[in-house]
Amino acid sequence: MNPTSIELVATIIFAIAILHTFSTKYFEHLAHKSTHHAGLWHLLGEVEAVFGFWAMTLLAVMAVMASKSEALTYLEARNFTEPAFVFVIMVIAASRPIIDLAGASLTFAARLIPLERATAYYFVVLSVGPLLGSFITEPAAMTLSALLLRERYYNKGAPSKFLYGTLGVLFVNISIGGTLTPYAAPPVLMVAEKWGWDIGFMLHTFGWKAALAVTINAAFATYLFREHLAGVKTMSAELARIDVPIFVILAHLLFLVGVVVTNHHPFVFAAIFLLFLGFTEAYQKYQKRLILREGLMVGFFLAGLVVLGGLQKWWLQPTLSSLSPTMLYYGSTALTAITDNAALTYLGSLVDGTNAEFRYALVAGAVTGGGLTVIANAPNPAGFALLRDSFEDGAISALGLFLAALPPTIVAILAFQLLP
Repeated sequence: MNPTSIELVATIIFAIAILHTFSTKYFEHLAHKSTHHAGLWHLLGEVEAVFGFWAMTLLAVMAVMASKSEALTYLEARNFTEPAFVFVIMVIAASRPIIDLAGASLTFAARLIPLERATAYYFVVLSVGPLLGSFITEPAAMTLSALLLRERYYNKGAPSKFLYGTLGVLFVNISIGGTLTPYAAPPVLMVAEKWGWDIGFMLHTFGWKAALAVTINAAFATYLFREHLAGVKTMSAELARIDVPIFVILAHLLFLVGVVVTNHHPFVFAAIFLLFLGFTEAYQKYQKRLILREGLMVGFFLAGLVVLGGLQKWWLQPTLSSLSPTMLYYGSTALTAITDNAALTYLGSLVDGTNAEFRYALVAGAVTGGGLTVIANAPNPAGFALLRDSFEDGAISALGLFLAALPPTIVAILAFQLLP
């Protein structure tokens, strides 16, 4: 397939944007080191702003190379349902009633494990938290797990090895932990209806393998950081106590379920979100600050990815269709690191005449590589935004994340490739 001049330019800009995501820590360092133009360096160091910034650049270039109307036509043809959904579900899932309920539930589960309380809770958050993504969606599970980790374990004094190791396991486990059902993981959601994948198929083909890999990854991280976890203060009773009335919790759960059920219908879940905002305003004393800014930045990031990714079909689709199932699996895992895995599976679903082996390899590879970079999986920017302040200079090294995610990614590879 011969690319047009605009597609070539879009691919170059896309490559620059990827390189930019690997350089954000450097820009944050400049912002702290020099007072001159610190605001600009902070902006360039905001990983959530990277793809939105370069998407706007692409649209400006399109307007010059073609016309304003063509640039607008292209923009209006994009589907921004996923960025909008991630923003809404992230804000609702991070509300105080939901977090209090999740914290108390996971604390109860941790008490059933014969380990020190802080150690058991850490294991539960990294295992049960990601698996919840199969039911409340991955963005919601990421938000919950990241907030619970931040509340208990992430602080400026924590060792860098612990911060990165935990983040790598969290990102990988979230990516594979949403595959027990056909509606929760973005890369599965893109193909499930077209390929007829129901919950029975997902559990039999993906789910049990993912659950095993998630448990192994969480157990390994718990063992690896056992000495640090042993020094964490005794679990606070506040984590197990719920001070919010039951009707407020039920209302928030209904809002959460309503958004999940209507995730394909942006006007409907937007209306539910507006009702949610009204409800939180009416019962302010049972709320904390809603993470509207963080959610908007994540939505901006994903929207930029949609705009930039829409012109990568010319090289992605031929690449996918030319690979054998085994090579497709590893190719999909690698490609996911530089492009959103939902976009990858969507483009793969456009390939005609695919068989069951092709489909399994594509989706399994896409979720396997979903923790390697911040752009690999739609929920990753949410976890990034919530945990980044605990890292040096308030920035997460792309290389550090990649290296930390490699061991749990290898466990996922073994699960999806070796298990029957």
